[in-house]
Amino acid sequence: MDEFWQAATTFPTVVFTAALVVVVGFWLLVLVGAADTDRFDADVDTDALSQGGVPVAVSASLLIALSWFLSFTGSVLLARAGWPAALVHLLGAALSCASLAGSWRMTRALVRPLAKLFPDEPGPSLHDFVGSTCTIRTGRVDADFGQAEVAARDGSTAVVQVRQNDGSPLALGSTGLLYAYDDAGAFFWVAPFDAALDPRG
Repeated sequence: MDEFWQAATTFPTVVFTAALVVVVGFWLLVLVGAADTDRFDADVDTDALSQGGVPVAVSASLLIALSWFLSFTGSVLLARAGWPAALVHLLGAALSCASLAGSWRMTRALVRPLAKLFPDEPGPSLHDFVGSTCTIRTGRVDADFGQAEVAARDGSTAVVQVRQNDGSPLALGSTGLLYAYDDAGAFFWVAPFDAALDPRG
């Protein structure tokens, strides 16, 4: 136990030990729901650190954990070698760089299979509903009021805010066409839809 503690709290491993404590603390926060694994992706160069589509938090955690392990193992071996302290200190500096370089290569190899768990696809957007038909769920739709139910591609439904400004009759249960989305007002512009006039029908 003394050998473990000595190796973990002396140079060069102590540098990675401090980083490892931060990593463990971060993942504990993730477990209790106080942090998110992709919270750092917008703040760093994801091409350099995300390593093939895996969130930065995952690849950085692997990098730090592997660096600590390689440095710790090397420190234990150096301590057991019985070499002069000056030589051990000099080799410790080289070990720190070697640990980081080795863990970088190992991390790149390990995250490749993990990349499949983090597909690089945009999330659903309200703009995806533009061009869809909807069912009016309020007694009237005008420039200030209206709601409609629309179906997503996966079969789920959503109730959205709709507006119109041409006075066309849109009553409860009628079918409308969502032809534009207003980002500022967070609503769709809707027009009456006649299935008989649909060129796709």
